[in-house]
Amino acid sequence: MTTATVDPAAAPARRSLWRIYRLEAWYELLKVLRMPAFAIPTIAFPVMFYLLFGVTFGRSFPAGPVTMATYLLGTYGAFGVIGAALFGFGVGVAVERGQGWTLLKRASPMPAGAYFAAKLVMATAFSAAVVGSLFLLGRFAAGVDLPAATWAALGGVLIAGALPFCAFGLALGYLAGPNSAPAVVNLIYLPMGFLSGLWIPVNFLPGLMKQIAVTLPAYHYAQLALKTFGADLGQPAWIHLTYLVAFTVLSLAVARWAYRRDEGKTYG
Repeated sequence: MTTATVDPAAAPARRSLWRIYRLEAWYELLKVLRMPAFAIPTIAFPVMFYLLFGVTFGRSFPAGPVTMATYLLGTYGAFGVIGAALFGFGVGVAVERGQGWTLLKRASPMPAGAYFAAKLVMATAFSAAVVGSLFLLGRFAAGVDLPAATWAALGGVLIAGALPFCAFGLALGYLAGPNSAPAVVNLIYLPMGFLSGLWIPVNFLPGLMKQIAVTLPAYHYAQLALKTFGADLGQPAWIHLTYLVAFTVLSLAVARWAYRRDEGKTYG
């Protein structure tokens, strides 16, 4: 019989690695919480828009089988999550590249994955804060009444939807310059949100805009959110999921290529 060899250093090494990831995520959250220019708009903008349109006009305007207040709960939730992902990853990574912070991280013994995992935790945490704030407004200010299972499904879809846009934001963070990144993200984020039906239902858009909408990732993300309470356009969920998975894989491939290019510029 053979006796398995246990490496006595393996358990402490795993604990040390977990501590690195945990601390990096914690410090990333503390950093952005101390940056009002990021933290406040990320949560305040979708909440403000929902107050203006979802709460003020939402009860009296229908949006298909639901009221506008319910419809906008899903789409403004998607809008806020996309913003947290794109600005947290896209602008955050680009600015830190410009400051030389990513170079310092690569030169340190810290695993590269800890840096990206911390960004993902931060974007997910802010996504959850946006979704939670909108849910409170929707339920108690706009009178949105959904079954508990539907609230849970909607929240799960919205928060999980941060992943594709974090991948896209990571690609933008390594492609855009530190000074141009905010403008680049806004030029993509705002038109994409409008054309994808995040501000007004896709059915209200002109014909050409409807054709553009189905090519955009935000459209497929919003349709999955709307499907949880039956306000989507009726396409099968697998179509939207397949699109978002392909979009995520493509974004990660571009991000990897851009990361290697940036690394080569630094050290080459």
